[in-house]
Amino acid sequence: MQIVFMNRLTKWIDDTEEASAVLWIGEEEGVWRLGWRSCDADEKDDDLLWYEGGSWNELLGVYRQELAARMGEGYRPIIGGVFHEEETFAARTREQLKLQYYSEQYADERIYEELCGWRRRRSGAERKAPYLLASNRLLKLLSAFLPRTQEELLQIPGVGEAKAAQYGPELLAITGAAERERGFPLDWVAEEVADDAFACWMYKRREEKYRKQLEQMRLRRSLLQGIADGSGIAALAADSSCTRREVIEALEELEREGYLIDPLLDRELEPVPQAECEAVLGAFRALGTTFLKPVLHQVYGQGFAPEGGLDLYYERLRLLRIIVRREQTPGAESSGAASGM
Repeated sequence: MQIVFMNRLTKWIDDTEEASAVLWIGEEEGVWRLGWRSCDADEKDDDLLWYEGGSWNELLGVYRQELAARMGEGYRPIIGGVFHEEETFAARTREQLKLQYYSEQYADERIYEELCGWRRRRSGAERKAPYLLASNRLLKLLSAFLPRTQEELLQIPGVGEAKAAQYGPELLAITGAAERERGFPLDWVAEEVADDAFACWMYKRREEKYRKQLEQMRLRRSLLQGIADGSGIAALAADSSCTRREVIEALEELEREGYLIDPLLDRELEPVPQAECEAVLGAFRALGTTFLKPVLHQVYGQGFAPEGGLDLYYERLRLLRIIVRREQTPGAESSGAASGM
């Protein structure tokens, strides 16, 4: 095997002891390998093969995720610039990220649980999704910095004038009742946050980002292979360990990117009566493709409640919506599924 890339990484375990390892990429007869080898004599069991296969793009995805994970543990490379796209932030964004980091480390858990309870009650009363009222990140910030006034509340990232006016008194009733050691403004946070700990936290965030990108890449490859092999949605869901809805959402993304998924559309829509398909397509053209429920009501009626539930019908709507969206794309040809049913 020919080694084409190697980098040494080190981290301090304490003030006197240093751990080190080598990250390597090799190639042999079209097969790529990516691995991690400990340089410490007593840790040879830590030698790992992270990837072996023929896809350079997948290797890069694994490389980014695994390297970010190790840097999140404190390892630093001797050769810098290990990521192709280094994230840089404006000073204000970096300050807000440090506030978020601090809140995850030092949030008052009792206050956080009270805020979560408030959000559940409010979302139920207003019939809104909880995240529309306040994200977990915002509740952590509130429970860490414990604002007592409207002015202080507005200094929390994620709280604007509208949110403060609507929910401020209720939030302050919870956060203002708790004791706090430090007050506002929050410019003291940057000095309290250790640079190395903050860097590790940032790399862990990057690891999660790369993990999701790698999962999407593998899912896309699995779906394209399944479509080529004649698989339906049920088989694609089983092979990829996804739900049927996740598969359909991935198919919508593939269509937006220009991949040909007509064979799958034809197979899945073949059992649907022609008149029903035309009615759904007409409703999307008239009402737009943003929302599914208005189309469902127009085609099947307001009180439509089939014995097996609505999941099957929403699947049909999503698949037929792909056809209409393609029609609305400049230069796009009509789907064979639309004309062949």
